Amino acid sequence: MDLALLRTFVTVHRAGSFTRAAALLGLSQPAVTSQIRTLERQLGRPLFLRQARGVTPTTMGDELAHKAAPHLDALVEIAEAGPDNDSSLRTLHLAGPPEFTAERALPALTELTGDDGQPFALRASFGNAEETLDGLAAGHHDLAISTARPRGALLTATTLCDEEHVLVAAPQWAQQIGSANLDPKDAPALDDLPLIEVHESLPFISRYWASVFDSRPAASGTVIVPDLRAVLACAGAGAGLAVLPRYLCAAALERGEVVPLHEPAVPPLRTYFLVVRTGTLAMPHIARAHEWLHRAATGWG
Repeated sequence: MDLALLRTFVTVHRAGSFTRAAALLGLSQPAVTSQIRTLERQLGRPLFLRQARGVTPTTMGDELAHKAAPHLDALVEIAEAGPDNDSSLRTLHLAGPPEFTAERALPALTELTGDDGQPFALRASFGNAEETLDGLAAGHHDLAISTARPRGALLTATTLCDEEHVLVAAPQWAQQIGSANLDPKDAPALDDLPLIEVHESLPFISRYWASVFDSRPAASGTVIVPDLRAVLACAGAGAGLAVLPRYLCAAALERGEVVPLHEPAVPPLRTYFLVVRTGTLAMPHIARAHEWLHRAATGWG
C-alpha cells in the first residue's frame, strides 16, 4: 500500500473535507479525490461517504485511520528530526488572543527557550478564535490558544484554564452607584454609565449582563479599543465601566486604580483551550510546550 495514499487518507479523515485536506497537503482537490479513489479500489471498500459539506468516514475508514495514523505520525517525526536525530533548535509557532497570550502564555514558554535540555525558538502571532484555528488547521501555527473548542478530527483541544470576568470602574463611578453588591434588579442603575469595550457588539459586557443580570445592556459603547489592556487603562482613567478578566485587572484592583462594581456569587467564566493539529504532539518541541502550558495553568487560578 502506497504511503503517500495513506498520508492523504489520514489528512482527509482528520480534516473532514477533501478541500481542506488538499490545502494542507499542497495538492489540488482533484488530486486528493483521485488518491482516495485509488486507495478505495485497492481495499475494495469505500472509506468516506460524500456529503454536501465535507465527508464522513465509513466504519472501514475509521478502522484504517485508527491503525495507520499513529505510524504515519511517527514517520513524520522521524523525518522532522532528521536521520541523525538532530536536536538542533526547533521553532514553535504559537497563536492566541493578544492579552492572554502576552500576559500568560509567553512568560511561561520563554522559560523553555533558554532551557539547557531541549530549547526551542518561539514565534507568536495574535488573533481571534476563528483566525487562530484557521491558521492552525492550515499549518501556519503549531499550537493555538482559543476560547472556542474546534469541531472535527483535524484539531485536538484540551481545556487549559478558566478566567473569571469582573465588572470594574474607577472609584468615582463606584461612589456614584453606591454599591458593590448589586442585585440583578439593580442592573438599570448601570444603564446611564459610559461603557468601554473591545468591539461595538460589546462582547464582554453583553456576556456579563446575560449571565449575571439576565438582561442586555441598554447603552452602547462610549470607548471602543481593540485590546483589553487598553480597556483597563481607560477604565482606570475614569472613562467608564468595563468587564475584564480578573487576571488582567488584579494588580489594578489591588492598587485601587479600579474597583469591582459587583461581586456575584457565581462570577461569569470563559474557558481557554489549548489546540494542536491531531498527531503533532508526537513532535517533542510541541509536546513540551503543550505540557508546560498545562503545568503553568495550574497556578493561574
